[in-house]
Amino acid sequence: MTETPENDKDPLMQFARSRPSTPAAALGAAAVLGVATTGCFGGGSAGDQRLSVELAFPPVMQMSPYSDDAAQLGRLGAAEPLVEVDDEGAPQPLLAESWGRNGDGTWELILRDDVTFHDGTAMTADHAADALNHATEASPKPRALAGVELSAEAVGERTLRVRTDEADPILPQRLSAPELAILGPSAYEDDPAIPDPTGAGTGPYELTEVSQTTATLEPHQDYWDGAPQAAGIDVRFVEDGASRVGALRAGEADIVDAVPVTELANITDQNVLEVPLPRTVGVLLNNDTGAFTDPALRAAAADAIDSEPIVEEIYEGRADTVDGIYGPVNDWAHDRPEVEPETEPSDPGGEPITLATYSDRAELPEAASAVADDLRGSGFEVDVVVQEFATMETDLLEGSYDAVIGARSYLLDTNDPVGYLASDWGCDGSYNLAQFCDEDIDERISRAAAATDVEARIEAAVEIEAEILATHSFVPLAAERARIGVAEGVEGVAEDPLERHLVTEETATP
Repeated sequence: MTETPENDKDPLMQFARSRPSTPAAALGAAAVLGVATTGCFGGGSAGDQRLSVELAFPPVMQMSPYSDDAAQLGRLGAAEPLVEVDDEGAPQPLLAESWGRNGDGTWELILRDDVTFHDGTAMTADHAADALNHATEASPKPRALAGVELSAEAVGERTLRVRTDEADPILPQRLSAPELAILGPSAYEDDPAIPDPTGAGTGPYELTEVSQTTATLEPHQDYWDGAPQAAGIDVRFVEDGASRVGALRAGEADIVDAVPVTELANITDQNVLEVPLPRTVGVLLNNDTGAFTDPALRAAAADAIDSEPIVEEIYEGRADTVDGIYGPVNDWAHDRPEVEPETEPSDPGGEPITLATYSDRAELPEAASAVADDLRGSGFEVDVVVQEFATMETDLLEGSYDAVIGARSYLLDTNDPVGYLASDWGCDGSYNLAQFCDEDIDERISRAAAATDVEARIEAAVEIEAEILATHSFVPLAAERARIGVAEGVEGVAEDPLERHLVTEETATP
């Protein structure tokens, strides 16, 4: 492995030698805006009570990491990747203690020697290599691996060698993706294409049961970073936001996520953590089929949509205005280039379109109603479809609608905006809801992905954003904030702007 003074200055290439004492410690001091009377949680030492958690999104694939369930595994403390990222995007040790380059396309990682899977198996480099190689064979490929050919092998009990087809300057960040969590051999026994994480993770809590409505986790007493403080976690997946808040108010839930803005006034004796997110709500216009294959009609739609009432009225000012794909939480997005529209708008002339969104986020159906009114006012005939996300995800990915309103984190998988561009705006992107394909932009994304300098990657990402906005394929509406309801006395809830952590080994009831 190589280490140079120049590399030491670059957080993408440096060896990592120390880890914050807990995953939450690496997250930084995110903004917290309380609606309760206290800004911190009540005192008292951690007891032996179980945590009751209510989440908005039910599993779509039995908590397999090769799906959107991957984030839930991390948020509940059930599974961990090799690397952590802090709130500045720099990689930090997790299951891997250190790493470094050994050739342009090769990295070597030294793994911790005190990690056991939930079934008691000691984690080795062979296990980590198998987990990564299984992920490369998944279909669809995990978004963190979009545009990357990766292979892994053990070259010692604790030494893992990872190769990519081309030099990958952000491999440590890529290995922090929830989809690349390291699971034990038992996860792949029944069906390697859909790993079963029950009893196979490394986190502070062992997932023991999961269904479409509930999940149960037990404490992993041999957790490498210290035994968890709660006696277990009982999870309910409740899509209705008012019901989640009702459970918090009734004392039936300790932690609830995605508190609807309309419910904030009803939370009186509990706390709400409010964390600005790199997650943008926007309208994606279908470039492949239907009305919005016409750039002039896309321009007409973009010209008609007014985002200000959505931020001020639907979100009641509890979201931020946004001018593009990237939100104000990232300083580097503030000085974006001026967007030069490619096409002037034309008269819709009663053109029929279908606008879709999902009900799991309470504000989105209301936003869809407001957007539909704007579009009707400009001359479109609009049909609105609202369903639960799990039931419509396939249709969203297949481009079954003319327009989709969605909320999307642009840093979720690799904490790198270029990776997001490849998955959401690349011709072969795995989450391309706009069915967007522009060969010139695709080439720009490929060049940006090959850049080794962090600032150069970010500069390229912002320039590409301007080119996408110029096509009127994305109409920004709002930058979201996480709103987590927490019962009085519960402490140690992670305030993570990347939404990778919620419950950690330090989370406890009084």
